[in-house]
Amino acid sequence: MTRYKQSQVSFEDATERVLSFTKKPTDSVNLEFYGLYKQVTVGDVNIDKPAVWEIKKKAMHEAWRSRKGLSKDAAKEAYIKVYEKYATKYA
Repeated sequence: MTRYKQSQVSFEDATERVLSFTKKPTDSVNLEFYGLYKQVTVGDVNIDKPAVWEIKKKAMHEAWRSRKGLSKDAAKEAYIKVYEKYATKYA
């Protein structure tokens, strides 16, 4: 039987720690966090796609939309894993 290491970091702790990174994550990393955060806190995307000229808003919408169907618990786990992946790089 394979045992997986369960994280000691909660979703709430991870969100606080991400906000206190001392180095600025790349846009793609920020979008990864954003999409998962919105899926946890709101659920599936529930807003219209932004206009074509709203590039930043479109990227944010797509990051969230890409998580459609992911359960709240699965999104929390994914957020924590992404945090753990980047914690040492941006902390």
